[in-house]
Amino acid sequence: MLKDFFRKQRRYATIPSQDVKREIPEGIMQKCPRCGAISYAKELEKNLKVCKSCSYHFSLSAPERIAVTVDEGRFFEYDADLKSLDPLEFPDYKSKLKKDMEKTGLKEAVVTGEGTIGGFPAVIGVMDSRFRMGSMGSVVGEKIARAVEQAATKRYPLILFSASGGARMQEGVLSLMQMAKTSAALERLHRERVLFVSVLTNPTTGGVSASFSSLGDINIAEPGALIGFAGRRVIEQTVRQKLPDDFQTAEFLLKHGQLDMVVPRTELRQTLIKILELHANGGNDDGKRPSAL
Repeated sequence: MLKDFFRKQRRYATIPSQDVKREIPEGIMQKCPRCGAISYAKELEKNLKVCKSCSYHFSLSAPERIAVTVDEGRFFEYDADLKSLDPLEFPDYKSKLKKDMEKTGLKEAVVTGEGTIGGFPAVIGVMDSRFRMGSMGSVVGEKIARAVEQAATKRYPLILFSASGGARMQEGVLSLMQMAKTSAALERLHRERVLFVSVLTNPTTGGVSASFSSLGDINIAEPGALIGFAGRRVIEQTVRQKLPDDFQTAEFLLKHGQLDMVVPRTELRQTLIKILELHANGGNDDGKRPSAL
């Protein structure tokens, strides 16, 4: 009994019941995929979803991008009811489209419309990588082409935010045709001498990078964005040489002349306002701001 009185205590206690564990609700914290830093989701949103530790830029949805770019309450959407069909009767394509619609609340992988940025009117298009990885099918190409036509008609500057995995394989050659259609629409905009600012975000690849997203009068990218047509392995096998580690990053493309600027997200809205102001003043004899919407 005396031995029991002086028995050795365990160094570590175990919790017998799962009920006493304090569970952290999902979505409260987010881990940075680059540096591993853990941040409160609300704090990350306040910083426009840019990691404070390493400046990694998390993806933004189309509604989030519009909210942080356009003046509050000053966005009017175009072609909101357009949605894709299944022209090739590709297996499971309809069900996948339906799931993405339910998940994102969008009808397609791009939102287009007009609004004001710092009081300056513009036609705006924003791709959303949550919807079929932002791939460009018939409706995406059509909505972008219509937005370009609106910009040409109203003579509003056009700003397109790209975020895409490329052409949409489920629509075959109909998807590839959108490269030519959007490029032709932008040629008309160029002839009308209307400004086109292309903002490339992570990722911008495939047929989107090879068409409208690279045709801006001013091409801007967010830091660290993956931008390119084909994948690294395909290109290395084609050219038969090892490519640099930072190949197809925004910084590499800026260094080699494909981009005009790499702008952190926290500075992007002000940069766009400055560009629009310079464009507006340069296009008006009296130097006055054009009338807002």
